[in-house]
Amino acid sequence: MSFWDHLEVLRRMLFRTAIVLVGAMVVVFLNKSLVFDVIIFGPRTSDFILYRWMCQLGDYLRWEGLCPEAFSIPLININMAAQFFTHISTSFWLGLVFAFPYVIWELWKFVAPALYDHEKRSVRYAFAFSSVLFFIGVTVGYVFIFPLSIRFLGLYQVSEIVPNEISLNSYIGMFVTLILTMGLVFEMPVLAHVLSRFGIITRRFLRKYRRHAVILVLVLSAVITPSPDAFTMIMVAVPLYLLYEFSILVCKKV
Repeated sequence: MSFWDHLEVLRRMLFRTAIVLVGAMVVVFLNKSLVFDVIIFGPRTSDFILYRWMCQLGDYLRWEGLCPEAFSIPLININMAAQFFTHISTSFWLGLVFAFPYVIWELWKFVAPALYDHEKRSVRYAFAFSSVLFFIGVTVGYVFIFPLSIRFLGLYQVSEIVPNEISLNSYIGMFVTLILTMGLVFEMPVLAHVLSRFGIITRRFLRKYRRHAVILVLVLSAVITPSPDAFTMIMVAVPLYLLYEFSILVCKKV
C-alpha cells in the first residue's frame, strides 16, 4: 500500500471509532440521573459500598475505628454554564471508557497487517487482555482510590473557621483523573508482555531492578493519589507492585 492508502485506512478507522465514541457518549448523556446521582456522586457519602464493607470488616474484627462515621460532602456550583458543560465533558470521558474495547480492536486491525505471523500471535492476546486490565483498573480506582481520596480531602480542615465548599468542577476533575489514570496504569503487564516479545525487556531484567521498581511504585502512588495520607498511598501502591510482579510472569525468560 502507498502512503495515501495508509492514510485512507487510518481515516476510516478514526471515523468508525468516532461514531462508536459518540454513540457511547450519547447513551451516557441520556442517563444523567444514573450516571451522576448513583455512580459519580455515590462516593461522597458514607453509604457508599466501600464504607459498608469497611463497617462489616470492622464488626468482624471487632475494630470499631475501621467503620467511618456518617458523612456527606456537599458540592456547589459557582459558574452559570458549568453544570451543562460538565455534563457534556463527563459524558465524553465515560463514553471513552465504555468504548475502550472497540478502540483497542480498531487499533489492532490497523496495526496487525504490519506484523509478522509470530508477532501477531504474541500481540493479539495482549490487545485482547488490555481491555480486561483497563476495566479492572477503572473498578479499583472507583471503588477504592477515589472514595478514600475524596473523603480525606473533602473532610480535612486546617481550622473549623474555614468550612469546605467543594466545587463541582473540582470533584468531577478528580474523579475523571483518578479513574482514567488507574485504568491506564493497569496496562503495565500488557506493555511488559509486548516489549518482551519484541526483545526489548526480559524477565531477568525486571527481577534485577525489582528494588528500584518499589521506589518508583511509591513515587507513582504518591503522584496518583491527591491525598497525602499513608493509608491511601498504600491502597494504590499495593496493586501497582502486584502488577509489576505479574508483569515479570508474563515476560519471556530470555
